[in-house]
Amino acid sequence: MGGVIKSIFTFVLIVEFIIGNLGNSFIALVNCIDWVKGRKISSVDRILTALAISRISLVWLIFGSWCVSVFFPALFATEKMFRMLTNIWTVINHFSVWLATGLGTFYFLKIANFSNSIFLYLKWRVKKVVLVLLLVTSVFLFLNIALINIHINASINGYRRNKTCSSDSSNFTRFSSLIVLTSTVFIFIPFTLSLAMFLLLIFSLWKHRKKMQHTVKRSGDASTKAHRGVKSVITFFLLYAIFCLSFFISVWTSERLEENLIILSQVMGMAYPSCHSYVLILGNKKLRQASLSVLLWLRYMFKDGEPSGHKEFRESS
Repeated sequence: MGGVIKSIFTFVLIVEFIIGNLGNSFIALVNCIDWVKGRKISSVDRILTALAISRISLVWLIFGSWCVSVFFPALFATEKMFRMLTNIWTVINHFSVWLATGLGTFYFLKIANFSNSIFLYLKWRVKKVVLVLLLVTSVFLFLNIALINIHINASINGYRRNKTCSSDSSNFTRFSSLIVLTSTVFIFIPFTLSLAMFLLLIFSLWKHRKKMQHTVKRSGDASTKAHRGVKSVITFFLLYAIFCLSFFISVWTSERLEENLIILSQVMGMAYPSCHSYVLILGNKKLRQASLSVLLWLRYMFKDGEPSGHKEFRESS
């Protein structure tokens, strides 16, 4: 039974790896082509492109870490490999999470409607707000890296003094769970910020609908736009919550070495960067139209279940 569960999780992980690469590569490719053609790129497209690139890197890192842990477990437990993967993970995950938060901030300030003077000040300077947010959060990145390396150095030095660094796997898993816990703390900072924006956006929608009840047409148009934003944010939070939950599972299972739960945490962790890309595609008009064009092209090329070139060759024969 355990082997069947492991096989299912492995299959899901591989599928997530494929769709994550396809979705995020599509976003980056469409925006880059549009940038080359128009020789300019909007602020939203810049964030989307950077977010897609960071998530491609994150998907490859999760999948690569899984491959190393499965096929080369001894290599995965070495100090050099662990330090390298941990630092790379910290950097890539930071940009993935905070670029998503920056994108959410941009949409929140654009969609939400409040008469508060501070909110209006931020709304008029939304581009600068997002830029400052991303620059300020770089402090969290350096602090996170510093704390993680302090934990690694302290643990490695302690194990070497006790001559157990290479033989005591429980000690290794103990300090690896401590590092994951440290990263989880930093992940909850953008999660809390995003949650606050989500609640404010819902309140803004409710307030706007109540105010515009007598102007049905205007209220409907604005509500449709706000509803799209809320749907995107809800999906984002569900995937984000699953992503955060995967960290807790990693901490809980690292000392128990339960293989099925470890791979489950990896599957849950990859669901966020893989699936959210399709939410972004559906929520963006340009990306949605480009995806429909690709689907129509594929339908034309493989009409009736076979490539058009093969069909023409068969008919001419």
